[in-house]
Amino acid sequence: MTDQFIDCHHHMWDLDEGTYTWLEEEDPAETEIVGDYSAIRRSYRIGDLLADFEGSNVTKSVHVQAEYGGADQVWETAWLQGIADEHGFPHGIIAKTDLSSDSARAELERHGEHANMRGVRNFAQGDDLLTPEFGRGLQALTDLGYLYDLNSTWEGMEGARRAAESFPDLQFILGHAGMPLERSREYFDAWLEAMKGLAGASNVAVKISGLGMADHSWSVESIRPWVLATIEAFGVERCMFASNWPVDRLYSDYGTVVDAYRELTAGWSEADTDALFWKNAERFYRI
Repeated sequence: MTDQFIDCHHHMWDLDEGTYTWLEEEDPAETEIVGDYSAIRRSYRIGDLLADFEGSNVTKSVHVQAEYGGADQVWETAWLQGIADEHGFPHGIIAKTDLSSDSARAELERHGEHANMRGVRNFAQGDDLLTPEFGRGLQALTDLGYLYDLNSTWEGMEGARRAAESFPDLQFILGHAGMPLERSREYFDAWLEAMKGLAGASNVAVKISGLGMADHSWSVESIRPWVLATIEAFGVERCMFASNWPVDRLYSDYGTVVDAYRELTAGWSEADTDALFWKNAERFYRI
């Protein structure tokens, strides 16, 4: 079993420096998904992150945009690059850009002035991914050599597959195992069918993370079906473990999450665990 871990989905924010409206005042839409998140409505800086990493042998990380609310999205990328230059983490930066905007390509080029820029996440899903305007943004990502961190529930995965098939040279990475928001058998079946459909596009990979958001009292056994079904659908070679920190700090501590992944893969081959814990993240995010 591997000891090394690359965390390819975490966040940081400094409320003294940046604007994060969802943290400065409660967002009912956020509460509906994650529950009471008052415990994380405070600055979460590099020192906090590295302290949480302690003991889990995190060797590299990828920061995913934290819904910076200022006028210029490149601010967050520049801020993170400064942290990376000083502390070594994060090794990759997934930025925020409105890919439907006429200025998307120019903004991507500005993000790209920072060495650790790797791609974009926004919250478009389903048919929103298929508009001509969004397609221009996906083409710009392709041309500039970036990837697209896909945010989609199962209902949007048919559109996501069509988008991925339309841009075969663009790497899509689905976050949070498709963000399963319910824990009924009916929901699981619909989610799994959609996940298998999305996995049919060979340029889509998936991060297994954030499962506490809809399962606040989760256990290894409660997340087991979702984790194993994701790996079965996409194959070990297209799956990565991640933390969604500090959001999932609401439901457990960091070591508990990583240890749960280790327990779920106990007895697996070294090749498979290396792939899931660090090699795939290193390869997909080029870190």
